Amino acid sequence: MEVLIDNRDGKIYEIPVTSISWKTEKTGKASELNVNLLNPKPLENKIISGAIVRVTDEKHKIFYGYSFKAGLGKSSEFKITAYDQLRYLMFNDTFVMKSMQSEAAIAQICSQAKLKLSVSTKTGFKAPAMIEEDKKALDVIMKYIDSAIVATNQSFVFMDDFGSLGLHNIKDLVIPPTDFYIGEESLLHDYDYSISIDDSYNRIKLVLDDKKASKRRVFIAQDSNNIAKWGQLQYYEKVDENMTKAQVESLLDALLAVHNKEKKKLSLKCLGDWRVRAGKMVFIFIEKLGLKQLFLVDACTHDWTPKVHTMSLELKVI
Repeated sequence: MEVLIDNRDGKIYEIPVTSISWKTEKTGKASELNVNLLNPKPLENKIISGAIVRVTDEKHKIFYGYSFKAGLGKSSEFKITAYDQLRYLMFNDTFVMKSMQSEAAIAQICSQAKLKLSVSTKTGFKAPAMIEEDKKALDVIMKYIDSAIVATNQSFVFMDDFGSLGLHNIKDLVIPPTDFYIGEESLLHDYDYSISIDDSYNRIKLVLDDKKASKRRVFIAQDSNNIAKWGQLQYYEKVDENMTKAQVESLLDALLAVHNKEKKKLSLKCLGDWRVRAGKMVFIFIEKLGLKQLFLVDACTHDWTPKVHTMSLELKVI
């Protein structure tokens, strides 16, 4: 394991590592690295705020980010907390956006933060014009992504992959099952599996306030069979008044398709593999549960010491 510290002063430090914890989440957060280092000469090997932190091993590029917190205890163990580029999208501002493709809007917001969207898939969704007042930049980006997911019935992930900021279709982030899988005979220590309707909806109600006609228009789609089985679970949203009837009805159908189903979630504790992070798809084979399929990694925490590497995963079916 190699951890390099670049204070942007022409010197790069390599300091012995005692432990690493690396956390990634699929939506709304920067990846976080907590690393403990042996630094018996902290006055010589200083780590400044904003220092570049790079973590690799012999095979994998693991983390590239920036130091936001550093501290030292009596034991000479130096502690650093670093984040990837998404941390710089946590600022609040007012965003006045024209109607454009979702990926173009995301690139525009990134450029406002002096960041470059290096990789961008085409979502196929043209978002309407919007004004977001006093909102976090990353939250606005996630709004564009969520809208594209609902409109296209595809799933997209916005992530920093070792310093490369990108918008990806998850179909391009599958770890090939022929190369890697998690199961009873491969890496798995423990698991918790659930099937839930806590976040499911079988009735969608959208309302549009038509100011010109001085009336409210209501659009409803529902699944009577699932209402009979689960009880009525309603999703309600007030939509943009500039949307046409066809656009609202299309959104109605898309929302029902996304939400009118049971949600399968799986938590795993297993031996670690650096290829796995939030936003990627991994193949799970647990014969006891009848699971033999791809799952989306919703959250992932790697814990590494020189003796052992483990990871905890939160997975879901999409």
